Amino acid sequence: MLLVGSRSSRGSSSRTQACLHIYVQNRNNKKMSFKTVGTVLTRTLWARGNRTPPLARSPRVNRLSTSCRVFAGSEHVERSAERSCSSDADRPSGGEAPASGGEPPHKCASGDKKRLKEAPGALGVSGVRRRSFTSNAAPMDQTSFLWSRYNDLKRLVHDLIPPGACKSLNSSVIYANNEVSLEEVDIYGFDYDYTLAQYSNELNALIYNTAKGFLIEHFKYPEGIAKYEYIPNFTVRGLHYDIQKGLLMKIDAFHYIEPGTVYRGLSPVSDDEVLYLYGGTFHVPLSQDSGFYGKGPKVKQFMDIFSIPEMTLLAVANDFFITNDIEYDPVHLFKDVSEAIGMVHLKGFMYKWIMQDLDKFILRKEETDAVLHRLVRLGKKLFLITNSPFSFVDKGMTHMVGKNWRDFFDVVIVQADKPHFFTDCIKPFRRLDNNGDLRWEKITGLEKGQIYKQGNLFDFLRLTGWRGSKVLYFGDHLYSDLADLMLRHGWRTAAIVPELEHETKIVSAQRYAVTLTWLQALTGLMERLQTHRDPESKKVFHEWQKEREELRVMTKNLFNPQFGSIFRTCHNPTYFSRRLSRFSDIYMASLSCLLNYDPTYTFYPRRTPLQHEAPLWMDQLCTGCMKTPHLDDMASIR
Repeated sequence: MLLVGSRSSRGSSSRTQACLHIYVQNRNNKKMSFKTVGTVLTRTLWARGNRTPPLARSPRVNRLSTSCRVFAGSEHVERSAERSCSSDADRPSGGEAPASGGEPPHKCASGDKKRLKEAPGALGVSGVRRRSFTSNAAPMDQTSFLWSRYNDLKRLVHDLIPPGACKSLNSSVIYANNEVSLEEVDIYGFDYDYTLAQYSNELNALIYNTAKGFLIEHFKYPEGIAKYEYIPNFTVRGLHYDIQKGLLMKIDAFHYIEPGTVYRGLSPVSDDEVLYLYGGTFHVPLSQDSGFYGKGPKVKQFMDIFSIPEMTLLAVANDFFITNDIEYDPVHLFKDVSEAIGMVHLKGFMYKWIMQDLDKFILRKEETDAVLHRLVRLGKKLFLITNSPFSFVDKGMTHMVGKNWRDFFDVVIVQADKPHFFTDCIKPFRRLDNNGDLRWEKITGLEKGQIYKQGNLFDFLRLTGWRGSKVLYFGDHLYSDLADLMLRHGWRTAAIVPELEHETKIVSAQRYAVTLTWLQALTGLMERLQTHRDPESKKVFHEWQKEREELRVMTKNLFNPQFGSIFRTCHNPTYFSRRLSRFSDIYMASLSCLLNYDPTYTFYPRRTPLQHEAPLWMDQLCTGCMKTPHLDDMASIR
């Protein structure tokens, strides 16, 4: 089909109104299904996108893509009649001309009739002459044409998203990166901190304040740093820190820094300065980036929840030196802050705080108890591998489950020194007595009810015989808990991501759905019409580009004003998100999510379309809100 310079805005408006009329009729009769809404939206946008296609297309394809089927009543069954909402460009010459100032006649072909043969001269059909097209409307200038496309699309996006379309998204859902059948899992393994035991955010403030004190008293840093209070929502998990430059930033899955997410101290760094610092690019080379365990030579990634107060203290200390114009070495600062945070753990401060007030710091204890009871009742074998000391674990497990908590586990290993536990094949197991003191006998078997210290995974596999996909291990740290188990040993892995609870609330909001859908629609409009490169069109595209950037910032700020979502940059997955999909078969907000599922349930990953594939599912065509339509049906399982 050839590009037609002059088009009637009246004709395009009438087609849009026809599709909206169908939508309103159905919605008045009964609440329109999300699939129906998406079908109307998709076909209408497809039709409007083909008014000025960059390449010639077959009229047959155009008719199919612009059909607007009517759904019958509440059953949403297609009627035999199909209304033709095709564009003027698809109507052959010599047909009925529209009445002056009125709508073109709406023809409904019977479902029994065969499709008419293409007229000679149509594109893709052999013949002598080509179709000619006429229009009674006055020619439209280029600027008006682009803005009419923009306004029609914006009206469709806002009118065709039903209120509450995303309400089915729920933080109690378990999400699958890989297919996992719980029926095939016989052995369940657990980390302790932030897995079996979920901690309140008040713990982060205590870690921050105590480490800040060590920085001043032990490392002799200026007293002025003491005035900085803890900032609860300044950072998010998964950020990278450039050790030599003293910059905190978010990097995507392709090693690119997300613009607008680079901070020196507590102040943002402009995109121009970032480009200057990194040699004219936002890319961080693999040789400088974090290694397998998140600790590169020049850049470190903060992957666990305990690192949030560490990132905040780094930002605060940098800010103090910068605002007071004091010369310092960012490398020394990073080393000192890391040691100060480590002293909080090594000296046992964190363990002492939690044990002194278990009710204040430990969350979801009843749900952890319910999960363990359920698994034992089903005849599953359980084991615990944690880096925490026995006295701390014993106190917490007794609080959550009871004094007989060891009866639930077939093997308990403390102070395991993960991730080295999974790669070291030399360090032996040591048994602890009931007082927590080390015994000296050689370990020839791992017995139920006993407590073991250190050891290594190779001896663990040899002594238990627990191998392969019948083992499912839960942990919160993608590197220390999960990476080696999946890549080297073939265990099933489950990541605990507490941030899902906050992020799903944001994604479920109507404001987010409308903003994101319009952002995607505007991006698609710019992609389809970018062949218009005259000066007038460039001005319009400049306005659209500005709005697109504003929408991207708006969606980012809904999650966190500084760094946005832990899962996404503007359009790519984050470095954290890519590792999450690589090292975990399933992931969830908390261990209690298991209570929502039958013990024989199979988790299926959503088949998201690749870039070269067509989006055939409505949750991908719109905003991804219908990920869990089954959740209401499973509410009775708990």
